[in-house]
Parts: sequence; structure tokens; C-alpha cells
Amino acid sequence: MLKKERVRRILDKAQQDQLLVSDPCALYYILEQWFYPGERFLGLLIRKNAKPVLFLNTLFHAEEDPEIEIVYYADGDDVISLLGSCTDHAQALGVDKILPARFLIPMTEKKIASAFELGSEAVDLTRAVKDAEEIALMRKSSEINDRAMEQFKGLIHDGVTEKEAASKIMDIYLSLGAEGFSFEPIVAFGRNAADPHHMPDDTVVKEGDAVLFDVGCRYHGYCSDMTRTFFYKKEPDEKVKTVYNLVRKANEEAEKMLKPGVPLCDVDKKARDIITEGGYGPYFTHRLGHFIGLEDHEYGDVSAANTRKTEAGNIHSIEPGIYHPDILGCRIEDLVLITEDGYEVLNRYPHDIEIIG
Repeated sequence: MLKKERVRRILDKAQQDQLLVSDPCALYYILEQWFYPGERFLGLLIRKNAKPVLFLNTLFHAEEDPEIEIVYYADGDDVISLLGSCTDHAQALGVDKILPARFLIPMTEKKIASAFELGSEAVDLTRAVKDAEEIALMRKSSEINDRAMEQFKGLIHDGVTEKEAASKIMDIYLSLGAEGFSFEPIVAFGRNAADPHHMPDDTVVKEGDAVLFDVGCRYHGYCSDMTRTFFYKKEPDEKVKTVYNLVRKANEEAEKMLKPGVPLCDVDKKARDIITEGGYGPYFTHRLGHFIGLEDHEYGDVSAANTRKTEAGNIHSIEPGIYHPDILGCRIEDLVLITEDGYEVLNRYPHDIEIIG
């Protein structure tokens, strides 16, 4: 069913009077129904002062909804002309960033609008402010992730490889009520943890290794994401502890400054300055965080380049890391919700140095 309040918020942010949404994830956000169109055209035309129109191939079926008009077309039909019969040719049409050129170019050739402009931001900025229903689902998704992390530690034992440990993660998620992964899990032992996006391989865990889990699940479509770094069987030496605690401090101090109205670039700078002052600035090689919701990485980030200010309802990661191949690869990642007067960390799993195995 059409989520009218979400459509209203999108139109309030739109720079155009008509907007074409073709991203299946954005359509789910608006309609609460998934469509997987493949090579076929899929689009929801949102107009000010008019009923939205969904264009859908007859291969698919949409729930009947008095709030929207549904135009079905068959393979071979001229869907661009059908779309053009509903657009205002004298006005610009906002289109989203994933609309394929095989549809956009014919639209321009048929002149179904006076101009074509990137309109994704209206949807993206709306999705970036979670409503109460979304917040509840994301809290639950992170709660499952916390419980799962407690079990993931038990996958690490003498002789186990990264691939073997990663292969058991899905079963744990499903047993806890998740629907599946929000992304392919990262399991990294030893020097591999110094590769921020390492994919599990045949490396066998050794005593003294760092063991990094970067993992997330889906609950009713909504994603969680968390990273913790453990140590296998052996207390780390003082140099390793220093690096770990520097990452921890960067995470916790950045989180403490969160509230509505804080420039996201300032949050990134807080964590980056701590790591730089600690002597490891060159080994923190990525932005501090990304927004998250129906997708693990959504529009918006916590980076030096993003001058936008936080808003109540934003949910994003805080994930500083130091990746020094000769000392330690370490990341500590939480998801945080910006509340009306501060922030809430959605993860409850602690940041303490922990020996496993």
C-alpha cells in the first residue's frame, strides 16, 4: 500500500513538479512491495496535485490501491509513450540515478518532458530520516546482530579457516529470526584484518591473531551492520593494545558529539584527529561512516566531504579503523540513531578488548 506520508515528504523536497522513481528499493520504501524488473521498465510517476502512477509489466502484479493508478504494459508495448501520456511535457521530469540509458534516451527523444533532471535526492533525503516504524525494525535488526556476535566467537577454534567460519554465519542469523545477510560477512584473521574489505579465504587462525568480524543481517527488510575485533587465545602486547584503544577512543568520542545539527564532516574530523594525533593517521584509510536502512549503504555518509548536518531520524555507522599490517588491523563499528536531543547507539555489544578461543 502507498505510504502517503513518505510521498508527501518526497514531494516537499523535490525540485520538480513530477518525479519518476525507478529504483526497486525506493519503490519498496514507498509502496511496501518488491518488484524485480530485470531488463523491463519499472517506474512510479509522482506528481504534485495528482495521483501517482505505477508503470508495471504484465509479468508482475501490484496490490490494488485506491491511492495509485496502475498502468500495465506487455512486452512489445511502447512503454515510453504510455509514460509520456501521463507526464507534463512542458515541465521538467526528475529521474533517479539508476534509471538505465535504454529508457532515458528514448524519453528524451520523445520529449515527454521539457528537461530531464536528477531527482534522486528528494527520495534519498527522505529515506535518510527514518520514521518510527523503521527505527523499531532497525533496533530489532541490531539486537539480533548483537546476539549473533556472541555466537560468532564460538566459530573460532584451532584449525578453522576464515571461509569455514563465514560459512556458518547465515545459520546463526536464521536461528535468531533474521531473514539473511545485509551484506556478505567479512571474517579476517591476523594480517588480513589490515585489509578493510578483506573477503574470507583459506587462512587458518593462529594463536595471537586479531579476529575481525564485520557482519550484518536483515530483519523485515532493514539492515544492521557492526564490526568487532577480537584476539585469539592470547593477550595482545602493549603496542597492539595502544592501537586498539586508539580506535575505541575515536569511536566513542565521535559518538559523544552526535545530536541534531552537527555537520557530518565534523564528526569524521573528531575521530580522524584522534587517530592522527595518536600517530596512525595514514592507516585510517576510509570515511568514518555510511547511512543505512533498507540497504546497507544508503545515500549519505560521515566523511570530510559531507557538510550536511545531522537530523533526528538519521541512522548511520561510526566505524573508525587502523590498518597497520605489521601491528594490527582493527575496526570498531556501531550504528547510531540521531534522536531529538542526542543519539542512541543501536548496538549493545561492548568495545572491550576480548580474548576468544
